[in-house]
Amino acid sequence: MQTLKEAKIGSTVKVVKLHGEGAVKRRIMDMGITKGVEIHIRKVAPLGDPIEVTVRGYELSIRKADAEMIETVGSH
Repeated sequence: MQTLKEAKIGSTVKVVKLHGEGAVKRRIMDMGITKGVEIHIRKVAPLGDPIEVTVRGYELSIRKADAEMIETVGSH
């Protein structure tokens, strides 16, 4: 299983599944991160947190803890 946290800078990955429960999962989905959506990894802060991504045409910063809950596939 690969998560968004492990994706390489500059790559684009596709969301396979969201892990987590209740409010945390809902917050991730409210940001536009849902099954099947593509996420482009723009950059990662010097200490690895947060991760800056592009989702559905807008820029978003996501915490490393949340990125671990997003299962992804592919890297192109």
